[in-house]
Amino acid sequence: MSETTQANREAQRAAYGEPLNETFDRIKLAFGLNQAALASVLGLSAPMLSQLNSGQRIKIGNPAVLSRVHQLNDLVEQHVAGQVEPEEIPARLEQIRTSRGSLGRTTQLMAEQASDAAVVAGIRNLLRAVASGAELRSAAERLSETHPQLAEVLRLYGTGPAHPAVEHYTRHKDLF
Repeated sequence: MSETTQANREAQRAAYGEPLNETFDRIKLAFGLNQAALASVLGLSAPMLSQLNSGQRIKIGNPAVLSRVHQLNDLVEQHVAGQVEPEEIPARLEQIRTSRGSLGRTTQLMAEQASDAAVVAGIRNLLRAVASGAELRSAAERLSETHPQLAEVLRLYGTGPAHPAVEHYTRHKDLF
């Protein structure tokens, strides 16, 4: 797996709790869907679903699609718990497919987190395009005494895991 794909999957984990390929695989397995059928239920094109699934894209930009992902996750949990009869599944999938979704408080928060994770992934990709992880660590060490905040940015965004970088960005984004 490339560094970019790995960084994008970590950004998805920060935004959604897990990489989207894990979410999509669980849904497909639970309901016996192939990728085209899942794309149809979500209201996504097959290529867009493929890009999200492979980590080429980080976030789900459409709030209605994100709402459908949540509804499908809820349906998986109900199905596993035996709260939904197998013969009810097709009708429930159709109901989810035709739902409009909304930017409720939870959905809006998740959309904001996904956006923050996407920004952090872009910063990480930019830093990694101009320097290796070892070079970024070395630069951070050299700057730590004279410019500690800049050193922290290099460490967090250039070499560390995605989650602390997203938290840092979320705390500081209102400053600019």
